[in-house]
Amino acid sequence: MIQKNTPRRELPDIAIHAFPHVSGSLDQVGMHDIETLVSVPLHSGQSGLIPARAHAYVSLEKKETKGIHMSRLFRAVQEKLEGAPLSPLLVHSLLDDFLTSHSGISDAAYFTVEFDLPVRRRALLSDNEGLRFYPCQVKGLLKNGKQVVQMGVSILYSSTCPCSAALARHIVQEKFLERFGTAPTVSVKEVAAWLGTEEGMCATPHSQRSRADVYLTLAPGIKEFDFLSLVDLLEGTLKTPVQSAVKREDEQEFTRLNGTNLMFCEDAARRIKGALDKESRFVDYYVRAAHFESLHPHDAVATATKGVLDGFTV
Repeated sequence: MIQKNTPRRELPDIAIHAFPHVSGSLDQVGMHDIETLVSVPLHSGQSGLIPARAHAYVSLEKKETKGIHMSRLFRAVQEKLEGAPLSPLLVHSLLDDFLTSHSGISDAAYFTVEFDLPVRRRALLSDNEGLRFYPCQVKGLLKNGKQVVQMGVSILYSSTCPCSAALARHIVQEKFLERFGTAPTVSVKEVAAWLGTEEGMCATPHSQRSRADVYLTLAPGIKEFDFLSLVDLLEGTLKTPVQSAVKREDEQEFTRLNGTNLMFCEDAARRIKGALDKESRFVDYYVRAAHFESLHPHDAVATATKGVLDGFTV
């Protein structure tokens, strides 16, 4: 049996026809943590869909309007994020859609999407690899005809305290003098053997897992979010990124990297700041280096911005 199309019923829409109990404009109204998929470039060079959470908002300028059309924001996010690779142009298109669908009641649009970028990383020395997940973020703002697009990424790294390294070396020196200070001569072989004992390495500096959160404003004309190159830049700058798959030779290399890259949180923030200052694709940045102290119950944190007018602030 062929069924006839049922006429669409007119249902009440109080967001349009009702008046608010208390009138007034609102800065942002929308949806937070929309479950969606986003198409991003993966390590293989191909784009793939991965889980994400999006936030979509518009302003509510018309004081006598009760509410916005949230379903329109939801549909725009779902359709555009799954339909094309994530890019600055796509963010611009989404923001335009947000305002077009709320013409007459909104003059500002806001968009954020957050996801974990999966990247396969090779071991430091051995023939192994493992999967790492990097938290990433994209933000867009359209207000007064001006559009701003930002990106962010977080990386984990190891930090060895320079102060504790100096104190550990001092203890080793004292132990060396206790052991060999009265001997008329000491052979290289004897010292090398002693250094391989627990007595010879009687003190070690403390290290801790650390995290760098970096947020950037893209320069006009940038056509893609190159998260992988940003991750490579940050990890290459700090030189001690945490590892996935490791064998003994990889762990030994990791200790060497930590020993030759001692850093306070101030050092980490300055290293990243120096690297970003050389990047023309970013017109502003915010850096936060947090060292999750193994000595203290609190964290050591340093932040930095580029310092541009109306830019990121701490």
